[in-house]
Amino acid sequence: MSAPASICLLRTSAIGDVTHVVPLVRTLQHALPATALTWIVGKLERRLVGDLPGVRFVTFDKSAGRTGMRAVHAELKSERFDALLQMQVALRSNLLSLGIRAERRIGYDRARSKDLHSLVVNERIPARSGEHVLDAIGSFCEPLGLKQTEVRWDIPIPDADHAWAAEQLPGERPTLLVSPTSSHALRNWRAERYAAVIDHAIGKGWRVALVGGPSTLERTMADAVLAACRHALLDLTGKDTLKRALAMFARTHLLLTPDSGPMHMANAVGTKVLGLHAASNPDRSGPYSDRRWCVNRYDEAARTFRGKPASELPWGAKIEKPGVMDLITVDDVIERFEAAAGHLGLA
Repeated sequence: MSAPASICLLRTSAIGDVTHVVPLVRTLQHALPATALTWIVGKLERRLVGDLPGVRFVTFDKSAGRTGMRAVHAELKSERFDALLQMQVALRSNLLSLGIRAERRIGYDRARSKDLHSLVVNERIPARSGEHVLDAIGSFCEPLGLKQTEVRWDIPIPDADHAWAAEQLPGERPTLLVSPTSSHALRNWRAERYAAVIDHAIGKGWRVALVGGPSTLERTMADAVLAACRHALLDLTGKDTLKRALAMFARTHLLLTPDSGPMHMANAVGTKVLGLHAASNPDRSGPYSDRRWCVNRYDEAARTFRGKPASELPWGAKIEKPGVMDLITVDDVIERFEAAAGHLGLA
């Protein structure tokens, strides 16, 4: 099979899933150095990965609706790719792909197809269950005769962002960052429980900082956590950018967060993650490299809210129900914090 001259990758969102595409890009670049890569990505997500070397980026502005789609189609109207990797099954992405001309249109297997996905692809990745999202995305190289055997990110971080992070978190003091808010509200833990863990960490001599974006949801959660804490901590909520966040994670020993984009960003720079999982399965969507420090109450959530063990649910099923995150106790999280601190030699 001859190497394709051009490949278009379509994965527009979200932040966590976009980080999962980067290792695939690295695999393609290593195996097919002469192949031109074009990645259609969301406007926000491009701020994180848009400076990857050797990749042409086309921005899809989801907020612009049909106008955003037409802009992508106009930019690519004169091109025909050897292969399109259609890595997103949402209806909007499937419709977006219709304006991309490609001889080979590689998509998900039938079990993972939805929202007319089967109508916009003519080849499929291998049908597998029990995969982490990153491995599923990595398998898009297999119809091209390749195999992803190494997972590497190396997302660029500008020197200015490293310098900013060093100003916020100077020195080598043991540091816990807390990113308390997922955009999926039912994945979020209670503010007073975060505060209890933060007070424990500060009592152990750790520096703790709250991080998050500028949204009203994130600011409200941060204010609730701050109000419940007995000890003073840094509040960096709304002060970073995606690149600054990467730089902060790279200076941090441990991140405490629910299933969210920051979880996967931190994992991509090698930071340990204390993930909070009850609404989602960490084996599918937890921090890819090391899930030892996560609290996993997914099976208990399945039994409590679905009446069956997690093994009997469809792979990837979400249990986003009111109260599901209350299955995670403060003691659960402190135990994982202490275990991670011991592993890092910071107990």
